[in-house]
Amino acid sequence: MDKLATTLTASDGTVGKALDVLDMVAERGQPVRFKELLAGGRFPKATLYRLLQTLTNQGMLAYDAERQSYAPGMRLVRLAHSAWQQSSLAPLARPHIDALASKIGETVHLAQLDTGHVLYVDKRNARRPVDMYSQAGKVGPAYCTGVGKAMLAYLDDADLARAITRQSFYRFTHHTLTTPKELTTELQAIRARGYAFDNEEHEPGIICIAFPILTRAKRVIGAISVTSITMRTTLAALEALAPVIAQTAALIAAEAESWRFPEQESKGEK
Repeated sequence: MDKLATTLTASDGTVGKALDVLDMVAERGQPVRFKELLAGGRFPKATLYRLLQTLTNQGMLAYDAERQSYAPGMRLVRLAHSAWQQSSLAPLARPHIDALASKIGETVHLAQLDTGHVLYVDKRNARRPVDMYSQAGKVGPAYCTGVGKAMLAYLDDADLARAITRQSFYRFTHHTLTTPKELTTELQAIRARGYAFDNEEHEPGIICIAFPILTRAKRVIGAISVTSITMRTTLAALEALAPVIAQTAALIAAEAESWRFPEQESKGEK
């Protein structure tokens, strides 16, 4: 997660440290050696070794003795698969984003919030694909992406305040919002409008329109966006797609409502 690495607090204890080591291994994207992890400077040598041994013994990491490297273990893979099925919007949203992508021919993203940042959980490429940062499974900034801002705009005050403290406000382009005040003003406009834009704020030439996915109680559970490039279209042209994107977001929300909160429905009917 590079700049988005988790900051441990004292209350996290050994479990928090172990999870941080998992992050350190996973963020490399390839098997990593002990000395490379140690060079990160997060833990003393003995502590890091002990955590790696425990995680390997528990199957959360796999150790390759020949290459002397660590990689995510199969137990972690099983847990990730279970989490994907139970907590991700991707499985239930798949037919809806397939239909949207087929209809409009542009890139479609599905995302959820992860500790104040954007987790891309699914993606459909445009008929004429464009190289961009976002991929399913990647974590990105919330303050300068369409899906991120669409979700932030619908958080309650306490959750939003926590999320804002987790933003780096790094300037990626000349259009990037770089202060909490600028972001807060933008989020107010998004809530009034009902959807967000990315006006080349994260990557030059990349623009999008994004809608929050909201429960009936207006709790944000994700976001969907349609993304293109300035060489091919404009924000105004993307905004013309707002009705069909809004409909897709509503369909996904309805699926999620019946899947994740059926007991709330039952109580409401009594």
